Amino acid sequence: MRLRLARIFTLAAAVILTAALTGCVVEQRRPVAEIVAPTAPPPPRYEAVPPPSRPAEIVQWRAGHWHWDGREYVWVPGEYIEKPRPAAIWVAGHWDERGGRFVWVEGHWR
Repeated sequence: MRLRLARIFTLAAAVILTAALTGCVVEQRRPVAEIVAPTAPPPPRYEAVPPPSRPAEIVQWRAGHWHWDGREYVWVPGEYIEKPRPAAIWVAGHWDERGGRFVWVEGHWR
């Protein structure tokens, strides 16, 4: 009887531990391919920023930018993006000159 209770206790502990650990998911940053262009991007385009369709506390305007597609620059228009938390601040992406080439530095939340 004592052996059976010990097995039940061990099994219950294993189930509880497994359930507790499966709830602890840590999102890892996905690797991002580095975008490198041989020339500087054109000047940014003017964009009229429309009013947000949702409360400003939960969305942020992400300005448009030039994207290098491997042959030429293509304009990516701006858009509203959802904030991960109310106090989050968007740090815009930008092109960084490195050794005569231009590398896109992706925007991120701070």
